[in-house]
Amino acid sequence: MMMSTSFARTILRSLIGGSALCVALSMSSVAQVKTQTTEAHGQPTKEVEIERGEIAYINGNTVIIRMEDGSLRHFDNVPDSVNFMVDGKPVNIHNARVGMKLQKETIRTTTDKVVTTVETVTGKVWHVAPPHSVTLTLENGENQQFKIPEGQKFMINGQETDAWGLRKGMRVSVQRVTEVPVTVMAHEVHRTGVAPPAPPVKEEVPILVVVARPAPPSAPVETTAEATPARLPTTASNLPLIGLLGMLFCGLSLITIAIRRIVS
Repeated sequence: MMMSTSFARTILRSLIGGSALCVALSMSSVAQVKTQTTEAHGQPTKEVEIERGEIAYINGNTVIIRMEDGSLRHFDNVPDSVNFMVDGKPVNIHNARVGMKLQKETIRTTTDKVVTTVETVTGKVWHVAPPHSVTLTLENGENQQFKIPEGQKFMINGQETDAWGLRKGMRVSVQRVTEVPVTVMAHEVHRTGVAPPAPPVKEEVPILVVVARPAPPSAPVETTAEATPARLPTTASNLPLIGLLGMLFCGLSLITIAIRRIVS
């Protein structure tokens, strides 16, 4: 009875496509299926990308960053888990402030490797239809058919033969080797920041405030003749004036007498 499994389909595709197939014969091997995978890594290459900017606006989980080239980048719904290391402390979207300078360093590592897979099927020849196919009886007692590529050679007890040399009852180990090139890419991100400078501390300058207060009312001053005289004191008499007037009148009398004598 034929058995159609995924491994059988893989072997058939390999045989139809002409992939490398190494077949060896053994009279003592036990029917089994084995798979062995190895990897050969090449030299990794690294690419470093650095982005710098300054927070221009922040509101909740929305932030606008002014990049080094002057462009503005808008970020919505920034996750709380995104942290920048600022002065040795993690800062997320809720601790960030306008003016904070941010830097994001992304390191991309590319590694080329070759994955080699060796699949081995061991069984007993149950039927041969040369030169196209061979049916093997596996360990579980079920049969699987494998197509044989054109020109495939077999080693039987150290001697090379083709499919025509296979006989029922022989132990056959069928091995397929597949090499697949694979490119593995990995990246890591480092986020750092610098807190904005603290505002300058203003020195307090003492201010002299002059408050005008009304003068207290003066006590009433008692007016006395000695303290505040009402008028200036009299320091001169009228005698000189009277004497002057008397002399004037005498002169007028003498002039009048002289005029009368002249006239008479």
